Amino acid sequence: MKSNTVKSVEELPSPAFVCEVELLKKNLELLKRVQDETGVNILLALKGFALWSTFDICKDFLKGCCASGLHEALLAKEEFKKEVHTYSPAFKDEEIDEIIEISNHVVFNSFNQLNRYREKAKGKTSIGLRVNPEYSSVEVDLYNPCGAFSRLGITKENFQEDNLADVDGLHFHALCEQNVDALQGALKNFEERFGDLLAQMKWVNFGGGHHITRADYDVEGLISLLKDFKSRYPHLEVYMEPGEAVGWKTGYLVATVLDIIKNQMPIAILDTSAEAHMPDTLAMPYRAEIRNTNIPGVKLHTYRLGGNTCLAGDIIGDYSFDEPLKVGDKIILEDMIHYTMVKTTTFNGIKLPSIVLKLNEECYQIVKDFGYNDYKSRLS
Repeated sequence: MKSNTVKSVEELPSPAFVCEVELLKKNLELLKRVQDETGVNILLALKGFALWSTFDICKDFLKGCCASGLHEALLAKEEFKKEVHTYSPAFKDEEIDEIIEISNHVVFNSFNQLNRYREKAKGKTSIGLRVNPEYSSVEVDLYNPCGAFSRLGITKENFQEDNLADVDGLHFHALCEQNVDALQGALKNFEERFGDLLAQMKWVNFGGGHHITRADYDVEGLISLLKDFKSRYPHLEVYMEPGEAVGWKTGYLVATVLDIIKNQMPIAILDTSAEAHMPDTLAMPYRAEIRNTNIPGVKLHTYRLGGNTCLAGDIIGDYSFDEPLKVGDKIILEDMIHYTMVKTTTFNGIKLPSIVLKLNEECYQIVKDFGYNDYKSRLS
């Protein structure tokens, strides 16, 4: 791993993800406040934020990590070194023994999976089941865990109340970057369908999607809701596992203008890629926020920003600028630390963005550069 420091964005390699450590700590402090005031346990969801060079900071505030399979569980065990909670839609025979060995909780997605691995797991880890509260408030189907025909979690109709031997907890996940009102709705449905089982459980996991660190999130409402739930079920340990709330607005992606062409409008080609480096801009889709820009036509100079791959649709979007762009200009795409870094690819052999920690206004630590071997090692 390469590690060196520079003093400004202009000196950074490009493209580069830059995580601002002080902003990360601010998010973590708020999450710890929720933990301290309610007695719940907040886990870092690695599927949303897995920047393990920051784990020495994160583990001072959070209880552990939740993993989506063996590799995330191993990362949590090796680098976070606190609790590991692992859930997968389906586990594999060749991985389950190691997952059980390193996980404090293992959550199964079906009674088929529970029956298959119960004997291996009992006595070695705390066994849980994921249930589907059938509360659907997420607008984008791609991110809706409780949408129609969802494969995630057991519905009440398919739940086997006579098959709960060795099961310690229930897990539900119904949110995606939402406020406390969505949790209230999901929790109401969860209790209506599965509340009669909680007396025999040791823990319950409220899943992820809690946008706790967003400016308009009702933190006091969340604290009140959690205290109320804990007062009604004092025997239960309660877990939450936000991913976006940890990395929310803690950094950006720096890119450079490589060329400017014209085809009915000016098009700036960057050394980054929507397809390879920020796929949610295409899949969700959503409009990335870019520093010092506006929607087309508001500022004097409007450009389409495109990625540097051969995919015709590798388009970041149309933005207006105060001044004309020129080759070599830096573009800063905001809020690119959560659910972005974890999804990067080397499509077209494009270079992965470097990883940088901004320690203060004059100290940027380059913790990882990528090159040809990172592309080659993913293929054979």
